[in-house]
Amino acid sequence: MLDRIDFEPLFFAPFVSSSMRVEEEWTDYNGHLNMAYYSLIFDRAMDEALSLLGLGPDYAGRRGASFFTAESHVRYLRELPADSPVRVALRLVDYDEKRLHLFQSLHHATEGWVSATSEQMALHVNLKTRHVMPFPDDVLERIATMRASHAALPTPEGIGRHVGMSPRL
Repeated sequence: MLDRIDFEPLFFAPFVSSSMRVEEEWTDYNGHLNMAYYSLIFDRAMDEALSLLGLGPDYAGRRGASFFTAESHVRYLRELPADSPVRVALRLVDYDEKRLHLFQSLHHATEGWVSATSEQMALHVNLKTRHVMPFPDDVLERIATMRASHAALPTPEGIGRHVGMSPRL
């Protein structure tokens, strides 16, 4: 993972994470990936994408700011057994001077099907005051570039959904 940006990044649409593998200890007594570890996988992919924006661990140390997730909505669509190879596709849906709206889909890395999606709102936070703060201008420029590359993507299935009872299954 990148710790600093010393080049102008190229933003693919969508961003696709490194390949990961479902570890045996991440599975539960049902024989599939436990729900807590879906969040771990999504978080690791988000860290990769944020590093490309220049917002990785080095940024937190140098500028005293980072990201906190304010809200997330995960949909579990298909089981993943231990040892499954996975990748996450991430798109920047929207942003403003302090927030990122992201949508991620977890894919089986060799077969391509979607196992889960995660939609989240991330806040740019001053690590000393623990308050939300605006992005620096150089970061906003990279965010705008990423958003422009993601703008042509079709609306993801499931974005904006809420939790509630649907018609009978």
